[in-house]
Amino acid sequence: EDQLGPARHCRHLRLTCTQVDLSPLEFFIKGDIARGFSIDQALVLKHGIFHLRDRAIATTRQRPQSPAFAIAGYAPITFQMLLVRYWELHGRPSSLQTLPEGTVHIRSLGYDRLTLPAHQGPFERLEVEGLIWGRETLWFDKDRYLVAAVTTDAEFDHFEAIRERYEGALSEFIHLAGISTAESLSESMQSGLSERHDDIALIGGTIVDGSGGPVLVDGAVFIHNGKISEVGKKDSMTVPPGAWIIDTRGKWILPGLWDMHAHYEQVEWGPIYLAAGVTTVRDCGNEFDFITAARDANASQKGVGPRLLLAGLVDGVGRNSLGAAIVANPDQSRTWTRRYHDAGFQQMKIYGSMKRAELEAVATEAHRFGMTVTGHIPTGLTAYQAVEAGQDQINHIGFIAEMMMPKVPDISHREQYLKARAAVDPASDLGIKAIAFLRTHKIVIDPTLALDELGLASTLKPTRSFEPDAEKIAPELRGALLNVGPPRATAGAAEAAFGKSLELVGALHKAGVPIVAGTDQAVPGWSLHREMELYVQAGFTPMEAIQSATIVSAQAMGLQDESGTIEAGKRGDLIIVGGDPLEDISNLRRVEQVLTHGRVYKTAPLWRSVGFTP
Repeated sequence: EDQLGPARHCRHLRLTCTQVDLSPLEFFIKGDIARGFSIDQALVLKHGIFHLRDRAIATTRQRPQSPAFAIAGYAPITFQMLLVRYWELHGRPSSLQTLPEGTVHIRSLGYDRLTLPAHQGPFERLEVEGLIWGRETLWFDKDRYLVAAVTTDAEFDHFEAIRERYEGALSEFIHLAGISTAESLSESMQSGLSERHDDIALIGGTIVDGSGGPVLVDGAVFIHNGKISEVGKKDSMTVPPGAWIIDTRGKWILPGLWDMHAHYEQVEWGPIYLAAGVTTVRDCGNEFDFITAARDANASQKGVGPRLLLAGLVDGVGRNSLGAAIVANPDQSRTWTRRYHDAGFQQMKIYGSMKRAELEAVATEAHRFGMTVTGHIPTGLTAYQAVEAGQDQINHIGFIAEMMMPKVPDISHREQYLKARAAVDPASDLGIKAIAFLRTHKIVIDPTLALDELGLASTLKPTRSFEPDAEKIAPELRGALLNVGPPRATAGAAEAAFGKSLELVGALHKAGVPIVAGTDQAVPGWSLHREMELYVQAGFTPMEAIQSATIVSAQAMGLQDESGTIEAGKRGDLIIVGGDPLEDISNLRRVEQVLTHGRVYKTAPLWRSVGFTP
């Protein structure tokens, strides 16, 4: 039962199959799969009838005539091996029904050899799609044993499993998976997805250029080889001969949006971001081999997705250390900073177990290379100390709230900590001191309010109640994002703390502290729009909320001269929106077309390409 490999969070599992061909007789899975979200499904075969249960809902169905295997997304990885063996025993069909519901597609992508001297292979590479959201990559040896799997868990984090004697090749498998899935996704999306043009003319729309100035009605924007060549009134401009003309009458034209807190864990995020109008993403910590492959694929247009700017994750030694870049002293800190710089990363990302000496070493080396430093405030340090050590930016509003507490409670005492968050007062002496310090040091804040709000979801406050596009998400994600449990005992304190976070973001913005829009994933695509909606609730004007996801983000990354507003000479990263976002910020959800790299994408096919409803 629970001895079949890593369980990706679930803790109660059972699968019983026939010995001859692995046909399922019984399947049971129950447990938490992500932050506050759970799964509870059962299936039993009795007299040719499947008895199914999904939470409290019980149904029956005839045993399918075609092959069908019992499995759920985020089950132990050994279940994947059994799935593939079942698929092979039944003739390797192009699609395979799964129970209690769903269909998976499995295909062979050929064979790979490794650089490991004693275990080179060849190993067959398989791609599985439909079990969870997105593509998974698996390798099998000649005896049909699973060698390695590169996939994700229900929180969108990377999840790998590898047989012990192949551990030295993990980075090879990850890199291969990054290239393979990017190319596979691009292949599947070539037909009618986008059009590449040297010259593009957007004619007749209302231009919201992102500068904060008045809109330009009946405007025109010309793009040549992916860069804006001219902006003005349509009647005063001459369309270049042979230009691809887009009629934007009755539409609004804006700069492409930025998500400043992404974890681009799988290639399916690419079409999602573009469909949401996001043309630039800052990845705030990822697996080195995967994210460099994904970045390069998007830049070369072998992949489909936005421009990726990378922050290299580094953490110190501790019980909660995260990632592979674990540093125990300043020398190791400098070594990792140089490695990230040499690989083209723009920032360093600090995590919770760093010590001050290590943070100072990272910051000094990063600044020497022209990089900046973002991240968490490490345990044992205050935000004041982290900034004085060289940190330029701070992720998550909770760390700012802690600057305004007389004493910060232990976060493991959840209710006590939340009550302290709710009691924060930006107008108090501590609040005034913190805001002045952040403003003086020009610290950029990435609040991730949409993620905090998602953490409040419960049966009394379902995701649908605050995320209007929740029903549009891919079927494989609905359980992970919509199946919430009853409210926690601390729900009231959490709601109060969230309300205070809104107030705090408004106070920071009013004081001139730069706020950039970032999601830390949450609901793919839609949560960036939710983040900006929350900023308006916090007191931003719609224009200011738009700027948080355009020019303010570009300034935070030192790229304001090439992006962030609609001006001649800047990147032709634009979005065409079907409603006035200055009247209602939620109209940004109505992105119809996206332009980047000289390509024109219609958003509806992008949404559909990864299982979402436009």
